[in-house]
Parts: sequence; structure tokens; C-alpha cells
Amino acid sequence: MDVHPVVAKVTARIRKRSEGTRGAFLRRAELARASGTVRGKASCTNLAHVFAASAPDEKRLLREARWPNIAIVSAYNDMLSAHQPLERYPAIIKQAAREAGAVAQFAGGVPAMCDGVTQGEDGMELSLFSRDVIAMATAVALSHNVFDAVLCLGVCDKIVPGLLIGALSFAHLPVIFVPGGPMPSGIPNADKARVRQLFAQGKVGREALLESEAQSYHAPGTCTFYGTANSNQMLMEVMGLHLPGTAFVNPNTPLRDALTAESARRVARITALGGDYLPLARVVDERAIVNGIVGLHATGGSTNHTIHLVAIARAAGILIDWDDFAELSGVVPLLARIYPNGAADVNAFHAGGGMGFLVRELLDAGLLHEDVCTVSGRGLRAYCEEPLLAEGRLAWRAAPPASLDPAVLRGAAQPFSPDGGLKLLRGNLGRAVLKTSAVKPEHHVVEAPALVFDSQDAVVAAFKRGELKRDFVAVVRFQGPRANGMPELHKLTPALGSLQDEGYKVALVTDGRMSGASGKVPAAIHVTPECLAGGDLARVRDGDLIRVDAERCELLAKVPAAEWASRRPAEAGLSAHQWGLGRELFAGARARATGAEQGAMTFGEPQEEGHTDAARAAAANRAPRA
Repeated sequence: MDVHPVVAKVTARIRKRSEGTRGAFLRRAELARASGTVRGKASCTNLAHVFAASAPDEKRLLREARWPNIAIVSAYNDMLSAHQPLERYPAIIKQAAREAGAVAQFAGGVPAMCDGVTQGEDGMELSLFSRDVIAMATAVALSHNVFDAVLCLGVCDKIVPGLLIGALSFAHLPVIFVPGGPMPSGIPNADKARVRQLFAQGKVGREALLESEAQSYHAPGTCTFYGTANSNQMLMEVMGLHLPGTAFVNPNTPLRDALTAESARRVARITALGGDYLPLARVVDERAIVNGIVGLHATGGSTNHTIHLVAIARAAGILIDWDDFAELSGVVPLLARIYPNGAADVNAFHAGGGMGFLVRELLDAGLLHEDVCTVSGRGLRAYCEEPLLAEGRLAWRAAPPASLDPAVLRGAAQPFSPDGGLKLLRGNLGRAVLKTSAVKPEHHVVEAPALVFDSQDAVVAAFKRGELKRDFVAVVRFQGPRANGMPELHKLTPALGSLQDEGYKVALVTDGRMSGASGKVPAAIHVTPECLAGGDLARVRDGDLIRVDAERCELLAKVPAAEWASRRPAEAGLSAHQWGLGRELFAGARARATGAEQGAMTFGEPQEEGHTDAARAAAANRAPRA
């Protein structure tokens, strides 16, 4: 099947845009490969440290440097349900590695915070920057330069992007990602959302809300709604960084353990010490990045990846921007309805045909690049299969020929929507993304007076006072990376959703995030430039007429041009966001962070917010419309 012309066009544009940076990245990876690990040429003192704590037989193998040494980098911790199952993985991996003629060593752990715990709390202001801390921790784990391959163990929001960004600094090594899998399904997501809204309205108490949440988040494994964590797993699969069908197998099952063991065996076979060398640099190229964007659109995935994929791509020397996302969204159909874009969870998606069915439909429609390198060694067509245990042995079979649950998963010929539902809004307020896959068509355009807030708590307080029973656009400013670390604004969803249900025209405009929980209320998020970087969102005043238009892709303050130009931007009152819960340690990260469209990165070469193709011409969009 020929690749869709728009997919081919966007890929070619990215390749041309990235010629210089990608070439430099590949040269560095090749230099690292040619230099080899220090294990074979290290001083006796260095080498003795490598195997000092190993068992006697492993000491001999590491000393001789004939067997591959596999690094395990893990985000295991007990508190995160998604990462608790990873506690068992090192033993499984070490045994499987020995069977494959390799040694595996636990190279290092990376921090793993849970946005589900910190959402709405001050700790959320560390969340986005934790991605870059994880990337640096991954680099520290691998910096001993004694490894021939890497297994990355992680699942949730910032953790997988951070692991991948860090691993791309060692892109001469083979890398496979090993997930934990989703927890079994709890109460229906619609029931959970209903109780949350009832609580926001004061109609049920805290005990009822806590019981509902405990029935939803109830066991080891990833949360089952389709937020950033499960979008991560989809991405790793469609980008060829998992073994086929690995993403959504439940934890602590024989099949899950078999896939973990096979990941260890496979990575041992593709090191530079053998004849099937497959470094990460060959797997993550511009085609894989485009495949990731396509998968995101086809499943209605997390808006966080309009930030994380940009940062991942840059770590591989590839330059992408929101115009690339938007153009691909226009031709990629929505094939999945998973909460919050539907009632079902990821277990229902997996049971209905899952990733194997999805990848085959997209390949057959010409929407994915098939001729990519994947860790399976068999190209992307191998990801049209699903794993199973046959007489106790791991095997793969073709995914179902038709969806087993058309309410959750459909083929490309009968999609839920002809496009991916991610819109790039432009106008005198800047550039923003809006996810329409869960927004009803009658809410795609909202034009209403602005109500300006400097925190989500202020919005919730106004809601509780009964001051928001009107048509309005909530402008929540000073929520970008430089201001306070760009926390997710989850507290807004129940209140704004309740007002919309009452018949009011409601929308959100913010330089903050909403993530995979972006739902039924139209939300223009990630506004770039952010207020603290000179963004014009800081010029908005209460009563200004704001237009959020997902059909014409406009984000406008309809203020007379002379008045707009004469306004002084509001000043940020951010002193309360600088200290406490470790925020003082991230002052440098806040000061250095790039804009959301540039990946909200805190390291690497300083970047201008206007580096993208479209941003260079953005001045044409700055004049307000009266």
C-alpha cells in the first residue's frame, strides 16, 4: 500500500527541516558505536567495580566481555499502581538473559511521580519537569558505558518520554521498552465521571466520591482510562519500541511475564556483539515519529504528546511542530472510542482487537510507514499480530479480521470521525491545541465574554460561590512551563462540565495543560507563547469577547486593535509557586524552559519559541479582530 500523500508530504517536510540536526545526531551515535563500551578496554580498577557485586559465574562472563551486558533502567515504586508490577521484572529479565547468552544488571532507577496523586495539588508543579529529570537519570544509569543494550521499564505520563529522551543520548545501543499493563476494569467510567460532577455540585459527599474513585483505581496496573499513560503504550508499540502486542496485557499474568522474558531475549540478540545489530538510532527516525503522531490521532490520545513527542523528536535530531500534528489530524480517521472519548476503557479496546487490529487498519489505509525498523526486526507489519501462549510457549497470531466491539474500535472504512480531532488554533492570543474527539459538534465554537483567573483554584471557588452560571470563556493564565511548571488543570473538568450540562456556553483558554483527561468542554490549551514569555494571553481582561473556534481553527480576543496595543500585560503573582515541595529546586528549569510547542524542554541548546516553520510567520496572526 502506498503511503497517503499527506503522510508522505509531512514526513518529507520534517526530513528536510531536520537535515542538519538529524545528521549531527546520527554522527554522534556512530561515533559512540565505533568507540564501543569501556568494558573491553577499561582499567582493571574500573572493570573490577563493574562486577564486584555479581555472582561468581557472572563475574567471569563480565570479565571476559564476550556476553552482552543488558542494562535495566526501571521506574519501579510501590505507590504507583502502574509501576508496582515492575518489582518482579528484574528477576524475570536476568533469568531470560542468561538463557539467551547474556548478563543483565540493574543499572539504575528513575523517579516516577503519579499525576493522579498530585493533580490539583502543589506537587503537580514538578510533574512536567520530572520528564527531564527522568531523562537525566536514565543517562546517569547508562553513563558507566559498560552496557551493550537497554531495557526501559516504565509506563506513566512523563516516565516513558523521559526514559526515551534519556536513551536517545545512547542511541548507539539497542533499546526495548517493557511495560506493566493496565489494571483490570473497575466501575464504568461514566459512573466515575457522574459521581465527580455530583461532588462538584455539592450533591454527594467526600465519602461517596472516595468510594467511587477506589472502585475505579483498585489494583496493580495502569489506570484504565485513555490518558497519557496508555497513550504512551500505544506510542511505543506503533513506533516499534515494544515487542508486538505488548502494550495492554494485564500485569502479573503468564502472558505478561512471557513478554517480559522475551523482551530480554530479543534485546540480547540485537547488540553489536552479534550479527543482528539494531541500535535505537535506526528505530527512531522521522517515519517512526510520524507513525506516533498518526497513532495518537487515530486513538484520540493525550494532548500531552503535542509536547512530549516534540521533545522526543528533538532528542533524535528531528524537528516537528504543531502544524505537522494538525495536517496529519486532517487525514487520520478516529478509530477508537476510549474514555474520556467514549465510555469504554483500554481493556475493552484490547479485547476488541487492540493494537494489532489498529495498526493493520492504518497500514492498509496507507496512513503508517510500513518500511521502518522495529525492535521485532520484522517491520511494522509484525505489529498486526497479537501475542498468546500456545502450550506454555509465547507465539503470535494475526489480529482479528474485524473489530470484536465496533462501539470501541472500528476499521478505517467506518471510523467514528473522518479526522483525528486535534485542532491547531491560531490568532492574536497565540497558538494552541484543542482536542475535539470528546467534544460534541454543537460545542465546537464558543464566543463569550472572558472571565480571567490566575489559578484553577480561583475558578473552582467562583463556581462554588455560584458566580459562573452564565456563558463565558475561562481564561486561566500564568500556567505555562516558565510560570509554575505547567501543571495539569484537572480540577476544572467537573465544574466546567457541569455548567455545560446546564446549557451554558463554556470554554477554557489557558497556557497550562489538561492532558489525556481533556474531555467534553472545548479547551484551547498549551497557549504559546505563554504569558510569562510575552504571550498576549496576559492582555485579556474580564468581559473581552473571546472566540474559540475549532471549525475555523481560530483563537481570538475580539478587542479593537488600538485598545489591545495600548494594554499593559498583567503581571504574574507567582511567589507562592516558587517554594515548597521541592519547587525551589526547579527554579533553573522554570527559567530555561522552552514553550509548549518546542517541547517544554529544560536542557539542550537554548531555543527560540519562533523556531518552527509556522511560528516564524505567526506575526500575521497577531492583529486582533474587533
